Amino acid sequence: MTRFISFTRGFGAMLLGGLMALGGTSGAFAADPTGTWQSTGGESRYEVSYCGDGTQICARLTWLRSDQRTAENLAYLNTYVVSGASAAADNKWRGRLAYEGSTYSGSLTMTDANSLKLSGCKGLFCKTMTFERV
Repeated sequence: MTRFISFTRGFGAMLLGGLMALGGTSGAFAADPTGTWQSTGGESRYEVSYCGDGTQICARLTWLRSDQRTAENLAYLNTYVVSGASAAADNKWRGRLAYEGSTYSGSLTMTDANSLKLSGCKGLFCKTMTFERV
């Protein structure tokens, strides 16, 4: 069973993994990452919005599937897991990921209008998660 925390730890461990580069996108579409996104396994949903100076991207955990509602995971509900990500290339933003009081580097990349990849590393350990627009 996949847990929300394994997303963040994989990301810290995974999310406890800051993030790193994904393959480039074609740039053939104008990306608008704002809206609601769900992990491809359906465990969690995130609200992505503009923040900071209005050009940065932030993502907040807004929903957990019932089997993911553990005390550990619920502590992250309605908190920002990505903040202040700035445009780095066409359809790509780099910013900070927060997990258990630590901050890591990361990136969000839209591969098409309804698909998003979040990638992160801690040391040599890296992980990528994919999301679909809801």
